[in-house]
Amino acid sequence: MARPRDNTRDTNKEESPKVKISRQSVQEALEILKYLRPYKGHFITGLIFIALSSGTTMLFPMLLKRLIDSANGTITGPFSYGPGTIALVMIGLLLIQMVISFCRIYFFTSVGEHAVADMRKDIYRRMIMMPMDFFAQRRVGELSSRITADVSQIQDAVTTVFAEILRGLLTLIIGVAFILYISPKMTLLMLSVVPVIIVIALVFSKFIRKLSREAQDQLAESGTVVQETLQGIANVKSFSNEWYEINRYNKSISNLVKLAIRNGRFRGLFISSMLFSVFGAIVLVVWYGAGLMQHGRLSFGDLTAFVICTAFVGGTLAGFAELYAQLQKTLGATQRVRELLKEVSEDVSVVNSQLQKEFKLSGNVSIQGIKFSYPSRKDIEVIKDISIEVKSGQEIAIVGQSGAGKSTLISLLLRFYEPDKGKILFDGRDAASIPLTQLRKQVALVPQDILLFGGNIFENIAYGKPEATLDEVKSAAKKANAHDFITSFPEGYYTMVGERGIQLSGGQRQRVAIARAILKDPVILLLDEATSSLDSESESLVQEALQNLMQNRTSFVIAHRLSTIRKADQIIVLEDGKVKERGTHKELITIEEGLYRNLNKLQLFEG
Repeated sequence: MARPRDNTRDTNKEESPKVKISRQSVQEALEILKYLRPYKGHFITGLIFIALSSGTTMLFPMLLKRLIDSANGTITGPFSYGPGTIALVMIGLLLIQMVISFCRIYFFTSVGEHAVADMRKDIYRRMIMMPMDFFAQRRVGELSSRITADVSQIQDAVTTVFAEILRGLLTLIIGVAFILYISPKMTLLMLSVVPVIIVIALVFSKFIRKLSREAQDQLAESGTVVQETLQGIANVKSFSNEWYEINRYNKSISNLVKLAIRNGRFRGLFISSMLFSVFGAIVLVVWYGAGLMQHGRLSFGDLTAFVICTAFVGGTLAGFAELYAQLQKTLGATQRVRELLKEVSEDVSVVNSQLQKEFKLSGNVSIQGIKFSYPSRKDIEVIKDISIEVKSGQEIAIVGQSGAGKSTLISLLLRFYEPDKGKILFDGRDAASIPLTQLRKQVALVPQDILLFGGNIFENIAYGKPEATLDEVKSAAKKANAHDFITSFPEGYYTMVGERGIQLSGGQRQRVAIARAILKDPVILLLDEATSSLDSESESLVQEALQNLMQNRTSFVIAHRLSTIRKADQIIVLEDGKVKERGTHKELITIEEGLYRNLNKLQLFEG
């Protein structure tokens, strides 16, 4: 839901440690290369083509030297071919270079795309296995950015940056060796610019790294604004706050533009300084080489080849400036991804495993002296001391004022969180001894705010049992009083429900959710104020569906309307995280100045 918040958040608190290009950071980033192992054949082939590409590139200046020298008649030896022959060889070399470049790009793209796809799958799998506290402390937009923006940055590194760095290093080594062969003195003069380049890189790298990280976080921030606004579009429109959300997004984008321009300014100074240093050295070298030619110590072909090789080497060094900036961004993205992959996940099954007999429950639940505080608010004890005994098939109603701990208790039963003290037993067995997947397969939750996925009605009901047939889905829908309204749609069970089920009314969404729970056939049912926001007609239909759902099942019902729980086997009245009263409706209504009695009177008065 869209909500006001301070966009000038404390980035130092939320962002990861600054990433420097050091031995440790590179070693940590190399752990990501494990995703290349399944494709090492293609990867090695790509490396071979990189070597061939660099070698054939640096052959061109040598052949150009021989072409010029052959025209001047200064070429001698067993390979003294004429200009026409050498020109044909150079054209042939260019054709070979074209094929090699194609193969290099193809193999690295293939490896990169497959490796990054595997990475995205692992990130999504790890993300969806995280405990609820992980999601409570992070926003959806931030997590989405990790699997999109950060992984895309890593993808660019694998498919382009990494290949270009290797190609540049080989070009540099071969080029320096070749110009050393032509003229050691001119080479040393040209290489004198390297210390200058190192100093420039050290000066600018700190600013570029910081700004790149801030820009990346700001991009994630703007994406979060969009996601929050679209998810809460009904609230945005009902409060006429389109202007507010537009301003909020515009402010975020403006901050992004400022950061990007500032980053571009530093990167521009960085690259332009590098280019000036490199090509200034080339001018100096050419001037020195011209003097050598005047004294007959260097041929025109040698000077031409040296200049071209120097241009290749200089261009490679200048290119390293951009690659260096890209590598810094990649290390930052890699760190964020690695942090996510290192998070401790829940021990849940990631395959559609069947319910095992040794974990099959009958529905007895024992809550023994549990206490609980949310991990993000350890100073506030939400559940202070609750003990409840429930026999199989009983309906237990949980009532109390807002903040009493009702929904938290439901979360503990689902093991979204673990109690700080005390324990929860299912059929006399500690909940911690039952695998999470095996436990949750036997528990169904019907919340107040129903989230339907953006598919059709059949898919949403079948979510409770993915392998269900259409007949099974229809049977569940009939028990949930949903069949009639579903069949009234032209496309029936294949009607698209829209984003979050927006095409259906509240009561219709509620009955689809109940049908989903019926199809799951749970042993334990958790109802979190499932009828509180419905009109009378919808409530009647939903309440009838809930009664069908609760038959022969242990049910925990959080109720706002006390009229719906009068037949409950036991009513638990919570106040400030403790059990204030317990008993049946008849027992509790007789307690003078009792909390349940007062709540009941208040609702009768409001009615």
